[in-house]
Amino acid sequence: MTFDELVERAASLVRPGRRALLGIAGAPGSGKSTLARRLVRRLDATGALGVAHVPMDGFHLADAELDRLGRRDRKGAPDTFDAAGYAALLRRLREDEEEDLVYAPGFERDLEQPLAGAVPVPRSARLIVTEGNYLLLRDSAWARAREQLDEVWFCDLEDAERVRRLVARHEEFGKDHDTALAWVLGPDQRNADLIAATRDRADLIVETAAVGRSLAERAPRSRAEGGGRVPR
Repeated sequence: MTFDELVERAASLVRPGRRALLGIAGAPGSGKSTLARRLVRRLDATGALGVAHVPMDGFHLADAELDRLGRRDRKGAPDTFDAAGYAALLRRLREDEEEDLVYAPGFERDLEQPLAGAVPVPRSARLIVTEGNYLLLRDSAWARAREQLDEVWFCDLEDAERVRRLVARHEEFGKDHDTALAWVLGPDQRNADLIAATRDRADLIVETAAVGRSLAERAPRSRAEGGGRVPR
């Protein structure tokens, strides 16, 4: 599918009188965060509906808690997130009973730490785009999160390119090349293998490279999607 077709599909999830939630899953480095941000920018630019981006990354456990649990060396694995808290937030957004803002946590890449109350979600947001690694896992808390989502798309990218992007991302945020490569081929790859096994549960497979080409082809006509950072 082209990016324009993805935008249309996302917008079509919204029905009168109810908020829609779209999930975007995929392995680390597959481009899910970039896709989510570009969808939100395009839909927001049209003014046709309110839209908000609520990443799963804000539910990372803090390093101090990972140290206490003995899980710091595999940060990013399913049990290093507050999955139950994430599911509860999605349910709160789905119920759409708040009179004003709902605040979601964010994630500070420079610090590699979650930040409470960093993402405001206004009542006017009729489409919530959320993205993360484990939206299609069948474990209890992750399954409860999936129940709140109208659709989940899976970002698919050729593995060598995904690894290249992921190493570059780790280097961008302070790791030297050898450390970045060791992490990508170690903890990140174990997580990627787990995520790949959930691919067939998605409502739509998004070929990330093909979407990127469709964006490049239309770039002279519009710069709404921005870009320049390493896809996540």
